[in-house]
Amino acid sequence: MSLASETLRRTVLPADQAGREIHPAIFTEAVRGARLQSIDFLRGLVMVLMALDHTRDFFSATGLNPRDVADPALFLTRWITHFCAPAFIFLAGISAFLYGDQRRTTAEISRYLFTRGFWLIAIEFTVVRFGWTFSVHFNHLVVQVIAAIGASMIALSALVYLPRSAIATVGLLMIVGHNMLDGIKAEQFGIASPLWGLLHQPGYFDLSPSFKLAVLYSLVPWIGVMAAGYALGPVFKLERATRVRRLFVLGIAISASFILLRATNLYGDPMVSTAHPSTLTTVLSFINCEKYPPSLLYLAMTLGPMLLLAAATDSARGRFANWIATFGGVPFFYYIAHLYLLHILAVLFAWATIGNVAFTASQKPEGFGIGLVGIYAVWLTVVITLYPLCRWFAAIKQRHTEWWWSYL
Repeated sequence: MSLASETLRRTVLPADQAGREIHPAIFTEAVRGARLQSIDFLRGLVMVLMALDHTRDFFSATGLNPRDVADPALFLTRWITHFCAPAFIFLAGISAFLYGDQRRTTAEISRYLFTRGFWLIAIEFTVVRFGWTFSVHFNHLVVQVIAAIGASMIALSALVYLPRSAIATVGLLMIVGHNMLDGIKAEQFGIASPLWGLLHQPGYFDLSPSFKLAVLYSLVPWIGVMAAGYALGPVFKLERATRVRRLFVLGIAISASFILLRATNLYGDPMVSTAHPSTLTTVLSFINCEKYPPSLLYLAMTLGPMLLLAAATDSARGRFANWIATFGGVPFFYYIAHLYLLHILAVLFAWATIGNVAFTASQKPEGFGIGLVGIYAVWLTVVITLYPLCRWFAAIKQRHTEWWWSYL
């Protein structure tokens, strides 16, 4: 990953011909309301794809393996949504930089990240938890993407006091180096095993005889992704042509690094790529990288193309772009709304088809489920249904300037 690392180091801190760092105040392109249209557009695409993955979670039959390379349609339906979490957390880091660039002190940036991080963790363990389960029995906690974003913000609230080059270094070390820790297992820590689970090894941990902790999003690599996004933030204040060029170069470097490192099977993912009887399944094996926790190759596979897409869509405007950007402008509202809507629709479908509504996305009754065509149909229906709600909420946010609106 040395090629990508060096490119990121050069890209993070813009400099003049003499090599001096350029202060953000003299960047030639202003950012309206600390938010670029291109950021909202990318985030909107991520949110739309995320709904596809969650539709599959709620409506597919129990027992299907979305990583089975022998089932290309299901595999690719899952694989395309792999871009969601890395892109969203990376963009959250960029947005944190843009937030702080609006004449805010480092202490103000840190305080905002710290408090919003705890707010998101609280939402994960209450509102989001209920949205996934529809259960009032509080016997477990699940660390998913919202909690990972919150914890990453808390970590970033400390990192912002460092020079931006140091933040980039920390982010890269976490992303590139965390797979060296794969051999360390949670059970080696005894009673402290849940702590290692939170940091690096997803799993289920007994906090007491009647209370469990389920860790899906271990924190170390995700903190690194947000830190890297924050460090790249100044690029999004550059003049457009320069910004696009740097994003393109960085995206190519990361994507090329993924291909080269994956081809060697030397490092970066616990599952090696293997040859299969058909070309298609061999290709699918090549891109079948580990998300829990996100391996170096998983992050390179997703963040590289995401940066290329950022470069390609930097000037995206028009009706479709604005439609997508609407979702990206209210990601928190969209996430909560789509989760509850999907679960309600799944309960209604279960009641209408098998007469059994006692299920969650991970525990479905016998006979429940629809095929991929149906899943795609439900996904599109949910996205179209949520658009007017998101547009309504975005308009409300624009009319209100109270501080607490930034938490929603």
